[in-house]
Amino acid sequence: MIHMSKLFEKLDQKKARDLRVLSDFIAIFCGEKHRAEPRSIFPIKDDRVRETLGEDPSLLCQECQRLLNHGMSKLLQCTYDPKPMCKKCQTHCYAPGYREKIRKVMKFSGLYLIRHGRIGFILHYFF
Repeated sequence: MIHMSKLFEKLDQKKARDLRVLSDFIAIFCGEKHRAEPRSIFPIKDDRVRETLGEDPSLLCQECQRLLNHGMSKLLQCTYDPKPMCKKCQTHCYAPGYREKIRKVMKFSGLYLIRHGRIGFILHYFF
């Protein structure tokens, strides 16, 4: 599903961390909000992306797989150096509809981690 070999050449430490956060937050959201939806393993073709995201594959519904695929491609295509947080960026590159979906996912998953005493994860992700 993801063909990002050329894009991955630009991957730095911040983008790698952002990829992990994006993947983990979408997995939390999907696991909590889309429990009744059929889910499958998110396919990753590039070994370097798979190494960045870890060995534990995400089980996601089709909608969340599309969101993660879109988000990863936009993140890896970002030309800003250093890459700003998407919500603070001057150029909003997400396609219509995806920006609102990703905001909803990030808000829900961040609050979910806080409510479930996973503040260490929040600190690990962002600091």
